[in-house]
Amino acid sequence: MLVDDITLSLTAGNGGKGATAFNKIRLNRGPTGGDGGMGGSIFFEGVQNINALLQFSGRKEIKAEDGRDGRGQFLDGRRGEDLVLKIPVGTAITNIATGFTQELTEPGQRILAVGGGVGGRGNFKFRGPANTTPMEHEDGTAGDMAQFHLELKLIADVGLIGLPNAGKSSLLNTLTRAHSKVANYAFTTLEPHLGDYYGIILADVPGLIEGASEGKGLGVKFLRHVERTKTLFHLISAESDDPARDYKLIRKELKAYNPVLIEKPEHVFLTKADNVSKEDIAAKLKALKKVKVIATPISILDDEAMKEVQKILNSIKDKREQQ
Repeated sequence: MLVDDITLSLTAGNGGKGATAFNKIRLNRGPTGGDGGMGGSIFFEGVQNINALLQFSGRKEIKAEDGRDGRGQFLDGRRGEDLVLKIPVGTAITNIATGFTQELTEPGQRILAVGGGVGGRGNFKFRGPANTTPMEHEDGTAGDMAQFHLELKLIADVGLIGLPNAGKSSLLNTLTRAHSKVANYAFTTLEPHLGDYYGIILADVPGLIEGASEGKGLGVKFLRHVERTKTLFHLISAESDDPARDYKLIRKELKAYNPVLIEKPEHVFLTKADNVSKEDIAAKLKALKKVKVIATPISILDDEAMKEVQKILNSIKDKREQQ
């Protein structure tokens, strides 16, 4: 199960308390109270693992270690251990109280979420000519607390889009040896799947339906994943009775969600071409051409057709390497 949206309550460690203590050596009773240790902080760090948020699905409240109290004989308390929460690259991190959003875009990039409290001073720090036996010390300050909303937006070179049963999972599996579930019913894919074609990342985005931009079907949960894909492979089933309608429906939902999506480079494929006659394919290509869409008929069982898809992927790969 891909967890791509989660809320966490984070609490940094409290600072330790300073000590009130005195030297036990006879004739030398000066203050020796050590300072409290600083509380542990919590950081987010980016990793190349889209399943990294799964570890937090049953762990919504996280607290870092408190700093230890100071002791006598000038012994400062130990600092609390910091926590580093590994989350996927491409995750937007929003502080719910302030609305401030940051994003992890590179593996190893680290962001401070909540800072640990400061340790209190021991009585040694309060000594002076007029106060040779200070009895005061400071308590440590409380660690920061905040709630964060984490939203993963997949970053892929190519996003496979289309209505349910357009053949996205089959194409992904054929090109990359991924293991997307394939079956002849709507919403087989309930979460995005990724595949690697010689360094080009393909994302099988779950099927969209009319009203997806308003939350119908699988809704905006997966439209946001399309935002990060650089190129779109728009798949239309050759078994459709109106491929032009199907094409316009998906484009309408993309535009309603974010007009930028329809500006992305797009390649249109008429899939499952082996299931219909050549005459039917020609008629459907003509219908698409009437709405100014040039589509390529393909079948995962046709090696020559798949070479056309691979040629496009190789071109995308070459352009990326030249950048």
